[in-house]
Amino acid sequence: MKVEGFVASLRNAETIGELFRILTEKGAPIVELDGRRFLIVVEGDFEGRKFWTEINGERANQALGDAMLNSSSFPFKCKKPYTGGNVIFVSFDDIETKKFLIAYRDPEYGLFYLVENGEAREITGEEYEKLKAEMPEFKIKGMSEEQMDMMGAFFG
Repeated sequence: MKVEGFVASLRNAETIGELFRILTEKGAPIVELDGRRFLIVVEGDFEGRKFWTEINGERANQALGDAMLNSSSFPFKCKKPYTGGNVIFVSFDDIETKKFLIAYRDPEYGLFYLVENGEAREITGEEYEKLKAEMPEFKIKGMSEEQMDMMGAFFG
């Protein structure tokens, strides 16, 4: 599958639950696109109701830190007005941690996964809450000093 097709499929969601179901059907949290593996992160809102991704219980944008700059992000809109968000593709090759948790959340609902040695399996919310304390620190390759210097030079 291509990245464009993956993003286009998210436009069919009419609820947050349906968005999460589409992600699961496409293989999330780890999806192979154009021959590369990616960790899928989503964030946005449905008619004012927020949704987000957590890694080991922490919002993904916090857990990923500078690595977000190395990731590809695509905005998407859904069928209903005022709905949509961003889907972020994090190269799985950049993830240094072998075991971690992923959750696709909204204020009342969630899909939870344990990722171990590159394979994801769905777990319950209770398992997720219990396992958070046992997880090693999530580590991902950030930008090198040279890349940061180049970004600084580019942005002035």
